[in-house]
Amino acid sequence: MSQGWTRRSFLTALPLPLLAGSGLAQDADRPQYHFLPPSNWMNDPNAPIWFKGEYHLFYQYNPKAAQWDTMHWGHATSSDLLHWKHLPIALAPTPGGSDKDGCFTGCMVVDGGKPVIVYTGVNPEVQCVARSEDLLTWTKEPNNPVIAGPPAGVDTPGFRDPHVWREGNEWRLLVGAGFRGKGGTVLLYKSNDLVKWTYLKPMLIGQKLSGPADPVASGEMWECPDFFPVGNKWLLYVSTQGKVLYWLGTWKDDVFTPESDGVLVHGAGYAPKSCDASGKRRIIWAWLREQRSKADQLRAGWSGSMSLAVVPTLDGDGKLLLNPAAEYDGLRGKRMREAAHDDCCEIHIKLDGMKPFGLLRGGQEVLGFDPESHVLSVGRSEAPVPPGRLDLRIFLDGSVVEVFANRRVWLTGRVYGERRGLSLRGDPRSIQSWPLTPVSRDRLTT
Repeated sequence: MSQGWTRRSFLTALPLPLLAGSGLAQDADRPQYHFLPPSNWMNDPNAPIWFKGEYHLFYQYNPKAAQWDTMHWGHATSSDLLHWKHLPIALAPTPGGSDKDGCFTGCMVVDGGKPVIVYTGVNPEVQCVARSEDLLTWTKEPNNPVIAGPPAGVDTPGFRDPHVWREGNEWRLLVGAGFRGKGGTVLLYKSNDLVKWTYLKPMLIGQKLSGPADPVASGEMWECPDFFPVGNKWLLYVSTQGKVLYWLGTWKDDVFTPESDGVLVHGAGYAPKSCDASGKRRIIWAWLREQRSKADQLRAGWSGSMSLAVVPTLDGDGKLLLNPAAEYDGLRGKRMREAAHDDCCEIHIKLDGMKPFGLLRGGQEVLGFDPESHVLSVGRSEAPVPPGRLDLRIFLDGSVVEVFANRRVWLTGRVYGERRGLSLRGDPRSIQSWPLTPVSRDRLTT
């Protein structure tokens, strides 16, 4: 990478919208109300935070091209979760520093009223700290890395993606890792000052699958842990095996006891991260991966989208519910008792769960349901659903499709191609739809 791309002074002086290509505004596959950068590559959401009345969303970003490369942290802010202002890059690799080869995924906390980022530097994977007064200018901790490697005796295929929270008068930290040959884990640490960390133990250990050689694909390595209370339970989730696994349980005296588990988001969704919004609700975002070739992504000039903001709650039986944030209702136009719009819309469909069903756009299936296997499909993505009636809330936005089934199954996928109207295969019990107002005229969500 050239010196010009690694010098933080250059990147922070360059407004991100200037990087956007002129053809992106006409690209029908680009979303119009999901968040995405002006151009180029995006992956994991990083360190979302509600701070002084605004949401700040950071994300893994390559400012050079629509492909993965040395990671920076993009940054945007919003007061309503819908309209985002793109800000200068927050973190860039420091030549010769512990993050010289990339500023990987991390989290943010507020310490003494001031924001603090904890993130991963790579080659080798270490944990680093950066501080700010205003969320715009960041100063990296002179003692970086604050955790210089895995604990002694832990043979792990990876060591990244810290998650930090306050526990009484101390801080707790989880790092995604794994026990080689055995299974993924999250390693638990404690600290009084966010700089000096003491390793405690693995909080949970999974089991490696046979077959895949890649440690993340096999479950030998867990990425992007997140951990927070939902109702009277605690929710832990990690990204591994191509999906996002979760556990609900109790947390007391540094012991997590799982009581139920499942898949948080199916399909294209990966590496989710959450923030607490003024103690009133928790909000989760996931990276929506592309499901087209690398060559197509490079030609398009952009790759990756953020999911809708999703709020987790519990039902009366303590089971996990997942709903899009209520703010999206504010984008609705006039309700129609049919699937009248093939893009930038929300559709509610109720099925009896006994017959096949399909929602097609221009002859291409956007959503399918197979009653024999009880599987929902969106593009190349699939998710099992329980037998019985289905209440589907479907969001179409460019190539992005997100489905919430009975408020329990969150399925995400990408469907590219022409917009030539919607049609149905099979008869639903009921159907209604709303056009959703684009948040900008240039498909830049700004």
